Amino acid sequence: MRGLRVFLWGLVVLPLAAGMGCSGEKAPAKAEVGRPAPDFELVGLDGTTWRLSDLRGKVVFVNLWATWCPPCREEIPSMVRFYRRYRAKGVEILAVSEDRDPAAVRAMGMRQAVAFPVLMDRDKLVYGLYRATGVPETHLIDKKGVIRHSVIGPFDWEAPEVARAVDQLLQEPL
Repeated sequence: MRGLRVFLWGLVVLPLAAGMGCSGEKAPAKAEVGRPAPDFELVGLDGTTWRLSDLRGKVVFVNLWATWCPPCREEIPSMVRFYRRYRAKGVEILAVSEDRDPAAVRAMGMRQAVAFPVLMDRDKLVYGLYRATGVPETHLIDKKGVIRHSVIGPFDWEAPEVARAVDQLLQEPL
C-alpha cells in the first residue's frame, strides 16, 4: 500500500483553466484525472488510423514524447517491457510524437524495439487537447475512457506500483 501511495503521490494532475474561449465557444473538456480523456484520431507510422475512443474496454496509456527528449528516450525501454507483459491482458500504449519528421521517429522506434503504436502529432493537436506542459507526459486511461492518473516526466513503467494500479484497472467492470 505504501508503494501505491508513493506512486500516486508522484502523479501530477495537470493544472487547467476552464471556461469560455475568446470566440465565446465552450473550451474543450479538461484533460485531468477523473474526467473523460479527450478523444483524438491520429495516423501511426505504419499508416493505421488510431482513434482513442475505439479503444474503450482497454486500459490505455497515452504517452506524449519526442525524439529530441532524453528523458523520453530513457523511459522507452521500460514501456516496451511493460507493453509486452500487459498487451494481451487488455492494455494499449499510444506513443504520440510531436516530431515533424517521421523518418527520425521511425529510426528511434527501431533502435528502441518499440512494439506499441507510434502516432504522429506534427501539428500538436493532441498536445493541445491534453494541454501538455512538456515531454514526456503520460495519461493512464481506464476502460471507460476516464483519465485515472497523469505523470509529467519520465517514469519506470515496470515499477511494482504501476503493475498494481494497472491490474486494479483491468479488474474494474466496463
